Order: sequence, then structure tokens, then C-alpha cells
Amino acid sequence: MRYNPDYCNSEYNARARVPDHAQYFARWAVDSHKTRMTEPGVLDIAYGEHPAQRLDMFPARTARHGGAPLLVFIHGGYWRAQDKSDCSYIAPALTRAGAAVAVINYRLVPSIPLEELVRDVLSAVTWCYLHAGQFGADPQHLYVAGHSAGGHLAAMMLACEWPRWHGALPANVVKGGLAISGLFDLEPIMHAKFLNDDLKLNVARVAQLSPAWMKPATHAPLMTAVGGLESDEFKRQNRLIGDCWSGVFRRDVTLPERHHFSILDALGEPGSPLHQAALELLGI
Repeated sequence: MRYNPDYCNSEYNARARVPDHAQYFARWAVDSHKTRMTEPGVLDIAYGEHPAQRLDMFPARTARHGGAPLLVFIHGGYWRAQDKSDCSYIAPALTRAGAAVAVINYRLVPSIPLEELVRDVLSAVTWCYLHAGQFGADPQHLYVAGHSAGGHLAAMMLACEWPRWHGALPANVVKGGLAISGLFDLEPIMHAKFLNDDLKLNVARVAQLSPAWMKPATHAPLMTAVGGLESDEFKRQNRLIGDCWSGVFRRDVTLPERHHFSILDALGEPGSPLHQAALELLGI
């Protein structure tokens, strides 16, 4: 497919399509700070040596025999922005429902290449699997979820051959994933100059970093969601992974009135279709 650079710049500039996006970021920061101050949790746990290689763990508020399912949440920001501290607010609705939630950080491009960023997320998930029991969570029920670039990274975790990454890990470390407004084919990103100035993708790297063109490593199910008010390209990306991963694709969550930022709010709203889908995935 031939991509028009102007089209890619327009379709993938989610902030430009939502004029009040800054209000979402401000509210997320306030609500997330409140969560960290008031909710039980252990903050800034190191899974690596770099200051950005940290995660926050929020245990389930209700005890569960054998341990709670653990949802590892991966923030968005086009691999070059945002922070785990922007996303703590999604945790309370999930922990009150009986899930443990780990909100992870990772180093950002352009300080490191995207391949190294993926390895950070692999390391964070590995740490969560090996240490889940310390927080009342069951490592045998570990799931991943991510928003935007985090949706891409969640899919990459489902494509990972875990024993090749870490010899002590089983193949089925991740039992399922939820990709929210995810990016699965990075070729159009390569043609969006406002992004690729930092990412520096080329044809070879696109092939290595696009989960749509990989095979899922196990039979772990994948759920997806995209807002009805999002761009045509985000909707196409969402359809693409469902088609390419049809063998493990469970379902898409319909959210017709959400845009690229309001869709993430739905994950932390009890009773919303996205929140209910997350609980379904977690077996709650």
C-alpha cells in the first residue's frame, strides 16, 4: 500500500483531532495522584536499573483464593511521551472488582530505539510474573492491556516467545490481552513525519515491530476497542489485528461515543462496556 504523508500526519495526530485533549491529561494527572495517595499500593518498584524502569503495583481490594488475576497496564503516548503516573486512575475500579493492577513505565524514544523500549516492557512483564505472589496476585492469571502505543506493546507481549526471552518462563506467561486504540501496522507511522522524526522507522524495522504481521505465540485471547469518534486509520488498525489474529481474537468492544482519549476513561468506569470486557478477560 502507498501512504500519503499528509494523510498519515492527519489521521494519526490524535491530539489535533481532540481540541480539549489537554484537559484530559490534566484530569488524569489529578485523579492519578489522588489514587496513589489514597489507594493501597507499592509505588516505583524497580524492574531494571534505569530510573524509568519502574512500576506501580495496586493489589486487589478483595481476597481471592489462589490469588487475584493481575492486569499489567501499558500507557500510550506514541512511545515518546506520557508516564505511568498519568494512568494510576484506571486502577481503583479494577482493584475493587478483585483484580491486581500493575501500571508500568518504560524508557521513551528517541532516547532509545523502539526495539529497546519493547524489551523494557518484556522486562516489566517478566518482573510481574516472577513477583506477583508477593502482592496477592496469581502469576498464572497475568493479562496485559494498553492504550494507543500501549495497545501495540500489549500485542507484542502476546507475540513474544517467552522461553526465548527468559529461560525460566513458560510459553504462556500472558493469558490474554486488551488493546485499546492500538497500533498494529507501523508502516503508516513511518510516513507520518511528526512521529517518524523520533521513531526513525524504515521498512525493515516496520516488519520487525508490527504485531499484525506476526503470529500470536499462544492461544491467549485478544480483545480490542476503538472509539467511534476516532480517525479512519485507528479504526482500520483495530480491524486489521482482528483479521490477522482471527485464531485468538475474542471480540471487539463497541464504544461509539468515545474518542482517542475518552476511551481510556471507560476502562476505569464500572459498568462501561470496556470495564466489563476487562473483567470478562480477567475471569472476574
